[in-house]
Amino acid sequence: MSYAEFEPGRILIVRAEHDADLIQFITEIAKERDIESGFFTAMGALKRAELGFYDQETHKYQELTVDDHCEIASCVGNISILDGEPFVHVHAVLTYEDGEAIGGHLNEAQVFAAEVHIQEVKGPAMIRRHDDITDLSLWQFE
Repeated sequence: MSYAEFEPGRILIVRAEHDADLIQFITEIAKERDIESGFFTAMGALKRAELGFYDQETHKYQELTVDDHCEIASCVGNISILDGEPFVHVHAVLTYEDGEAIGGHLNEAQVFAAEVHIQEVKGPAMIRRHDDITDLSLWQFE
């Protein structure tokens, strides 16, 4: 087990720009505001998205493209450091007009309208490093 204790930092409430890529948008905020560690939620609607499902045997993401407008039913993520830069990791559940839902790792998300709540945390750096067992970049606390 690897863990660390943190204190609350700044809280940012942000409206994402229409047509922005949600992940790039949050990454830019993290860089501009010097946020190295934090968590966020988002709500709103997307024009299109790309989700991924990590295959634990092949260690590859299966991608699913959503080429239709959808609502963000749930969107949670974190901000940490990967290769010296802010890294945004996001999971989302998206719903269609008929109520059908789809979810997974969010790779791309073109915003129609979205509101984001970012909670910075202060403490040891949340640095991601390659994990040989999972073949993922996971948190390593220093």
